[in-house]
Amino acid sequence: MKHAYKKLLVSLSLILVLASCGHKQETIHPTVENITSSVYASGTVKSVNQYEAFTKVNGIIVSLLVKEGDEVKKGQTILKLSNQAQTLGFENAKLLANYSSSESNQEKLHQAENELEVAKLKMENDGSLLERQKKLWSNEIGTKNDLDQREVVYKNSIALFNASKLKLNDLKKQIDFQSKQTSKSAAISSTSMNDYVITSQINGKVYSLNKELGEMVTSQLPIAIVGDAHKFYVELQVDEYDIAKLIKGQKAMISLDSYKGQAFEAVIEKIYPLMNKNSKSFKVDAVFTTQPNNLFPNLSAQANIIIQVKEKAITIPRSYLIDNEYVYLANKEKRKVKVGLMDYEKVEILSGINTSDDLVKSIQ
Repeated sequence: MKHAYKKLLVSLSLILVLASCGHKQETIHPTVENITSSVYASGTVKSVNQYEAFTKVNGIIVSLLVKEGDEVKKGQTILKLSNQAQTLGFENAKLLANYSSSESNQEKLHQAENELEVAKLKMENDGSLLERQKKLWSNEIGTKNDLDQREVVYKNSIALFNASKLKLNDLKKQIDFQSKQTSKSAAISSTSMNDYVITSQINGKVYSLNKELGEMVTSQLPIAIVGDAHKFYVELQVDEYDIAKLIKGQKAMISLDSYKGQAFEAVIEKIYPLMNKNSKSFKVDAVFTTQPNNLFPNLSAQANIIIQVKEKAITIPRSYLIDNEYVYLANKEKRKVKVGLMDYEKVEILSGINTSDDLVKSIQ
């Protein structure tokens, strides 16, 4: 019995020794290496000049001239909408414009010009007769009544001439106004006809078509997404706490879920100054300087935007930094340190320890 008890004590002692050895903490030394300070951001890949195509009018698709994935030229027709009523309106506007043109109203103008010419000849003739009557009266030939009548006739002729002249001028103005007005109406109607034809605004690729032949479209919903077929950028969301660190031209290393284990260089091209109130972030555009051969809009992306690179810095793993200002030495001392640059794995130590110190994660 006593022998069994001693054997049990030996076994327990062995277990405690083994347990003590198993919990021995790993120690490290600070190392000298390069460290990079960067800002993390997530975002999506966008095609350069990517846009959503909307129609200005409601209508039914009667012609669909491209497919998703097709490359298109600027001005190339993507689809057409039914426009029978608009076509009839345009034709009616053209008819009215032709009817109101100066060429179509030449007869009215000639008639008014002839009436003016007749009134002018009559006025001149009545004026001559009046002058003759005055000479006769000065020679005491004829009566005062004859002279008065001639004066009345001449005044009427002048009034008729002025009225004919005014009529001609008014007719010219009216024809000119109607001609310009109806021509502009026809031009407006012609422009409206273009609203029923959707064309590409750029040389690019049709990435999405949201409607099919025969479907109704409205001006509230996009009908297609078009963008550059070869040039892409990353639209990033940067936290408000990091935005002040960014400037145009900084390098960003882009990783993509569809290209695991690879990184692609980009450069910050644009920083949008307005913060999104909901996400508390700013939009930043980074343009690829090296990009994969095959890219597609809306791919998920992550970026490390490089703020600063320091060579030959004393660094330790971030997991060994306590409360952002302390480290534990192997002799169980808690020592205060001054830190510099940080990345997601390492932190620079400016003072407090050197490369000969032994560090542990915690004190037991």
